[in-house]
Amino acid sequence: MQDRSSTTADAIGAALAARLATRLGAAAGASLDELGTLAASALASEATTGPALAEALDDAWTSLAAACAALRAEGQLPATATGTVTQLSSSKGGVPKLALDAVEVDYGGVIGDVQGSRNHHGRPWQALCLYSDEVINDFRAQGHPIARGSAGENITVTGLSWPDVRPGVRLQLGTVVADVQAYAVPCRHNAQWFTDGDFNRMSSRRGPVSRVYATVIEPGRIVTGDTVILEP
Repeated sequence: MQDRSSTTADAIGAALAARLATRLGAAAGASLDELGTLAASALASEATTGPALAEALDDAWTSLAAACAALRAEGQLPATATGTVTQLSSSKGGVPKLALDAVEVDYGGVIGDVQGSRNHHGRPWQALCLYSDEVINDFRAQGHPIARGSAGENITVTGLSWPDVRPGVRLQLGTVVADVQAYAVPCRHNAQWFTDGDFNRMSSRRGPVSRVYATVIEPGRIVTGDTVILEP
């Protein structure tokens, strides 16, 4: 888990990476980026179906949940905080996503929302994509033409310390409960929102500027203006 120090979580991650490498036919010691690329290609292939796929996805899901639980038990997650939903967004594919007053959410994410490409999207742990008004406004202050929904997030929020919205925390949004599972990897479709085309400005490797993905724990309804509660 990035930016955390947990022997237990690290061991869970290392074991998962080793199992993924075996399943994907990758070399021992392959980086997470390499494994991610191989996994995305495998998931995009029509040949990747059946029990083997279900087993691999269940392994990844269970391991992520266990790592988050370890961080929570070790007190490495932030204190409870509240913010506000400033925009809910959906599209039939591609960016920007368009604003909605309210959304219904099931285990697959915002009902009616479609990902144009599933290479980096659409997995159970990527059901919801969230971003920060404060980060967006910082980019705009630098002259970049990014706005709410531009980067493909479903939920834009304000009032939360974005460095605290990280893998392991739980969010209550309206009647929806979701666990943040991963940082979103930026893609070339977001180059248009930056004057120099550098979409990696949104990468977690550049600091607390990344969108995050969350798994839906309890489906429900979210309305623009709803309170967001961050729970460790």
